[in-house]
Amino acid sequence: MKDNIDILNLFAKGISLKNKLEMLLSAVVYTRVSSKEQMENNKSLEWQRTACDKFAQDKGYVVRGYFGGTYESAKSDERKEFNRMLKFVKAQKGENKISYIIVYSLDRFSRTGDSAIFISSELKKIGVNILSTTQYMDTDTHSGAFQQNIHFVFNKYDNDIRKQKSIDGMTAKLKRGEWLGNCPKGYSYTPNSKQQTIIIDSNGPHIKHAFEMRAAGHSYNEISDYLKKRGIEAFKQFLSKIFKNPFYIGYLSHNFLKGEVVKGNHPPLISEELFLQVNRSRKVRETNSNKADNNLPLKGFVRDYETNEVFTGYIVKSKGLYYYKVNKIGVGVNRSQKMMHEKFSKLLSEFSSSSEYVAPLKRQLMLTWDLLIDNKVGEKISLAKKKKDIEEKIYNLEKRHALGDIDRDIFTKFHAEFKMEASKIAEAIEEHAYNLSNPSELINFAMQLSLKATSSWDLGDYYQKQRIQKLIFPSGIWFDAKSNEYRTTEVNPIFSLIRQLSRDLEGPKKGTFHTSDEKSPSVSRRRLELPRLATYAPQAYLYTIPTPGHYTFRHQPKQTLE
Repeated sequence: MKDNIDILNLFAKGISLKNKLEMLLSAVVYTRVSSKEQMENNKSLEWQRTACDKFAQDKGYVVRGYFGGTYESAKSDERKEFNRMLKFVKAQKGENKISYIIVYSLDRFSRTGDSAIFISSELKKIGVNILSTTQYMDTDTHSGAFQQNIHFVFNKYDNDIRKQKSIDGMTAKLKRGEWLGNCPKGYSYTPNSKQQTIIIDSNGPHIKHAFEMRAAGHSYNEISDYLKKRGIEAFKQFLSKIFKNPFYIGYLSHNFLKGEVVKGNHPPLISEELFLQVNRSRKVRETNSNKADNNLPLKGFVRDYETNEVFTGYIVKSKGLYYYKVNKIGVGVNRSQKMMHEKFSKLLSEFSSSSEYVAPLKRQLMLTWDLLIDNKVGEKISLAKKKKDIEEKIYNLEKRHALGDIDRDIFTKFHAEFKMEASKIAEAIEEHAYNLSNPSELINFAMQLSLKATSSWDLGDYYQKQRIQKLIFPSGIWFDAKSNEYRTTEVNPIFSLIRQLSRDLEGPKKGTFHTSDEKSPSVSRRRLELPRLATYAPQAYLYTIPTPGHYTFRHQPKQTLE
């Protein structure tokens, strides 16, 4: 009879008291050290595991698995063994459920402070507690959980103190004239030296010659070609860092020094005079290139249509004449200031309007504003919902990663994608935001400027010309040297609309222009922005609906150079 009962028990439902007890006593062990040297040169991992095993035996826990056993920094929770353990613990359900993670001390588990608190709280929700052999506390009680969180915060604080001590040590090393990390190009460490010894290596003379070339007025491209032929890759950005680095005159500059330079123990490669000459000429070139010249307002604003290179400017002093040119070898585009300005004034005149059309133009612009406002609320609600959805996705992804449901590579990939999507939604929300209590004020300003855009540019100073240029053509314009004509890539939509409406009003013989509400256009919405111009009008944004035939000229240069 007893044998039959034992057989029938195989078909029983639920979990027996024995199995429930085993579930409550199931645990895993996690051990770690912070560095490879610790793992190889001491017995820390071995006695951590021994202590955890003894603790489990004394408490009657059954160890279901061992994790760690290697070196992993607790400064971050991006740890392979750590995440493997979390994933294993989360996956065990039913009779295999894990109830405890045993560590030698809580700093072996994590030193991330608030992140450790979050992970422990999420584990606790699924019935998993963290137990320390040296800091035992009952985390099933509120006071025990609170004490554990204090330990996590203290571990983070202790880690920050260690980091600051390390920074202080490195700062002291710098102040002694010793360098941190790899040597700059042209220098190298002496191998097998007990004390830090830095020498000028075989690349040193070439780097020195690069300084001499720069002081003599050679371009970055010429210097880069010279170094490349000698096996030294040196792009423009790299060269700029070299020329500004006081290491080459025997001094050290580092973020840890907080704005100071100190004398280094290494030999200087060049003289201080040569270093200052290179950087003094660089400052002069930067100052000259940025100098405001009322005679050359299009400098840096116009680009060559063929190469996408910007136009610079110069004066022929013997004749008193100004010219614009593309300052790049092989381009050879050179035009007189007079011709460039006349053609630009002609281009501006296309976006001017007549005073007799002010009233109907203002009416049309107000109608488009009213139509847009009617449709704005729905767009904002839609964007707000998208924002909430992506924030929820990011939270769930971070939570699953913390619990070990997904590995680091997958987390990194999708977290970056979600963050990018959230950024785009935020930008869209910002673009759809508007704060214009009196749109008529902005429309009046736009109309007044359109009446005198050409004359204001012709008679204005350098800064006024620049403001008008950037207002109407926010992305700049191109000049086609073959046809001697300007090409536009983007026109501020408010002036584009004024241009089109003015053309319609100028042709009454071909038809009648309507300004009534019934005749207002009903086409797809388009953002219309008026950039900030404190000199002309208050900061504001205007949105409108363009009329059919809305002026848009889109052009991509034939070649784009870095």
